[in-house]
Order: sequence, then C-alpha cells, then structure tokens
Amino acid sequence: MSKQIKTDVEVAYKKRNKATVFWRGILIFPIAVFIGSFAINSNSGFAAGFIVIPALLALLFREVYPSYLLTFNHALLELQTRVVAYALLLTDDYPSIERNKDIAVTFPDIKGGKTLNRWLPLVKWFLAIPLIVVGLIYSVIALGMTFIAWIMTWSTGNYPKWAGKFVFATMRFWNRVNGYAFLLVSDKYPSFSL
Repeated sequence: MSKQIKTDVEVAYKKRNKATVFWRGILIFPIAVFIGSFAINSNSGFAAGFIVIPALLALLFREVYPSYLLTFNHALLELQTRVVAYALLLTDDYPSIERNKDIAVTFPDIKGGKTLNRWLPLVKWFLAIPLIVVGLIYSVIALGMTFIAWIMTWSTGNYPKWAGKFVFATMRFWNRVNGYAFLLVSDKYPSFSL
C-alpha cells in the first residue's frame, strides 16, 4: 500500500455532453456553494473545510489520529475531488455529495496515527511551501489547458487526452500535498513531479 494519498478518476474522453460542457461554470455553482459552506467554519487557508488543528493536537499529544476526524477529512477530500474533476471537465457526472465509484481517493493506512511521526506535523506546513509554489504553477497551466479543452470539447464532443492527463496529474499532486501538509495522513514528502 502507498504511503501517500492515491487518487483515481475515470476520465471521459469520447462522446461528451456538449451542453453540460458549455454551461459547466453555471452548473458547478450549487455544489461549489455546498463545498464553500465547509470553509466558512474554517480559517485554514489551503486546508479550508478540513479539520486540521484537532488532528494535529491529537497526533502531537496522544499519538493518535481520531477515526472520526480521519473519516470526515477523507470524505471532504473525496467530495472536493469529485467537484474539481467535474469543474475541470474530466467527467460529465454531476458531483454527488455521496461516494462515486468512478472517482476515489484512498488514504494510506496510518493505523490510527501510530505510523506517523508525532512531531513532524509542527513543520509540515512550512516544508510544503515549495510544493505549494510548484502546485500553483501546475494549476495555472492546468487552467489554461482546461480552457482550450473546454473549447475543443464543446465544439467536437471529445475531450483531448493531452489535457486530461495533465489536469488529472495536477489534481493528484494537490491531493498528495494536502495529505502531507494539512490532512497529516502521510509523513512521506510528496514528489515535485506530476
């Protein structure tokens, strides 16, 4: 089993729904508001909506990652992944607030936090700064590719593979960074490569 978060998305390349692709920005609005409601209760910046501080304190003082926090953070990351995959045209399936078999996020087995270093969470956010900078560069490129892919998909009904691979890799990169720096489910430093 991997020591980092694993993300699987079944990307649809052929026979896309041109109408939903064209109106994707409007269609995503209700679920984006739902996701944003989690961030209202959180002042965590990049980790908006996730329960970070209690997980950090539990790891630091008790050497345990409470299962209810892990379950919530896992479910929220999976939901965000479904929304991002839909928004960035990787799939035509409207993001359900329940699990979807075509989009999965798998956390590493941390055995209740026993496999994690109890002191590392104090500096992970700082160590992740270079990853965040690189991730922002990847994100800008992915958004540019998505715009070009949006035009191509809307006009032809086929999503270009070159865009899908890069956008999906960027999404996987961000999930690994979140797992390391904010969700604290991995002590393995993520690679800078996609």
